[in-house]
Amino acid sequence: MTAWRLLDTGARSAAENMALDDALLKARSGGAVPNTLRFLQFSPPAVLVGYHQDVEQEVRENYCRDRGIDINRRLTGGGTIYFDRSQLGWELIASKEDFGLGRVLFPFFEKICGALIAALAELGIHAQYRFKNDIEVGGRKISGTGGVEEADAFLFQGTLLMDFDVESMLYALRVPTEKLKAKEISSARDRVTCLKNELGRLPSLDDVKAAIARGFSKTFGVELETGGLHPLEEELFREHLDYYTSEDWVYAQAAPSGGQLTLRSARNTPGGLVRTAVSYDPEKERLNSVLITGDFFAFPARTIYDLEVYLKGTPRDTIAERIREFFNTTDCQVPGVPPDQFAAAIDQALIKADYMGMGLLHHEADAVFTINTKLDEIARINTLLIPYCSKPTDCEFRNEKTCSLCGGCGVGELYATAQRHGVEPVSIVNFEDLMATLRKLENRKAGPYLGSCCEAFFIKHEEDFRSIDLPGVLVDIDSSTCYDLGLEREAKRGTFENQTRLKTELIAKLLQLKGGSRAESPWVQRAT
Repeated sequence: MTAWRLLDTGARSAAENMALDDALLKARSGGAVPNTLRFLQFSPPAVLVGYHQDVEQEVRENYCRDRGIDINRRLTGGGTIYFDRSQLGWELIASKEDFGLGRVLFPFFEKICGALIAALAELGIHAQYRFKNDIEVGGRKISGTGGVEEADAFLFQGTLLMDFDVESMLYALRVPTEKLKAKEISSARDRVTCLKNELGRLPSLDDVKAAIARGFSKTFGVELETGGLHPLEEELFREHLDYYTSEDWVYAQAAPSGGQLTLRSARNTPGGLVRTAVSYDPEKERLNSVLITGDFFAFPARTIYDLEVYLKGTPRDTIAERIREFFNTTDCQVPGVPPDQFAAAIDQALIKADYMGMGLLHHEADAVFTINTKLDEIARINTLLIPYCSKPTDCEFRNEKTCSLCGGCGVGELYATAQRHGVEPVSIVNFEDLMATLRKLENRKAGPYLGSCCEAFFIKHEEDFRSIDLPGVLVDIDSSTCYDLGLEREAKRGTFENQTRLKTELIAKLLQLKGGSRAESPWVQRAT
């Protein structure tokens, strides 16, 4: 029977664990060590962004720093995770040749996950694999997984939730609230489970590790022999630890290079969330550079970096063709994110450059999202939708669909401005009211609408907005939102108790387009 190494590296810092991942993968790729099943834990707790993600977009950094939570980046793709001592990490580092693999893709993911599923069955838990990288119990995630390759070796890793501090996770991460819509789960608390919840007790760590080892042994027909680090792995670990502690690694996705004008977009795809930050030269109409981040998986790991380099200097009108050419001429794959989705995400950002030609400043253009339209339609808007949470918490009209125009807040000023431009202002009191209002506008063919919401809400409900056959223009919120505070459920019901700040000057600026075409607008005439 083939022998694999069973390696337990204990509880280590995030940087130490990432440096060990690199060392183990390199050593296996070079043939210095056998296939290995590794157990790992984190101390102190850590937030780990996926390889392609941006820390600023995914992590509440101040919260983590105040509570001594490490922030680091994984070698693998996927979304951001929170990892403390109540979770057990497991990894398979192995040769692709041993499994007859040219590329490690999702069908093989499922086989590896089968080993953990077998271990959970031994512990008394019925679990199932769910595409693309989850292991679930009754629809609730108990282990998330991901992989990375190097030459002829791969590293596939997962986390097993034994007990779980849901509150710390919610406040440390930004990304889970954006993913709830796709999973049709109303809160992150409902989305996860753990051994303690499923068994009514917390089994010993040694018992869990032993069950997982047996699961891998049976699934792959191998014998596991306990061992330590190889001298080469220890050497590689020491050499690279400083790098995995550095900001160059942790903040590797911080910003695009090569220009002053940076425009951003976020787009949901079957393979995960895709964000772009595009540096663009509007005079030459070409990309300076583009940064692509998100919670997708890419094979090989450098796929996105290579694509970004491939797109530098690309004329705007050939971006889609250039992206197709990249994927057609390489063996790079991003499962669930076809080339046209990358092109659409970049175009979604570049459209905002056109808005600057209509008189918006850079930061104003970047705060605008459009639905079923481009900004040109703003000249025909008939309705202004105002969220109830922008009214003071003690306002007697906070949960009413109107406003007294008392002048006590900016909402009254927007009501008055809208009415001066022949636009009907309507307060939205909860999510159901929003959808009902949009359907009424659609039924009476009311034309384009102008509204305001945070980017996280737009990402989560973009399909809901697009399902209504109406052009819409949405403006980002200018303050901490219910998503930042982990209170999106309250906001959806209409019971969010904070007051959000609208970008009232930008909304008023957009309202100036009402009453004529772009050419007839005094604002556009000044801009051109």
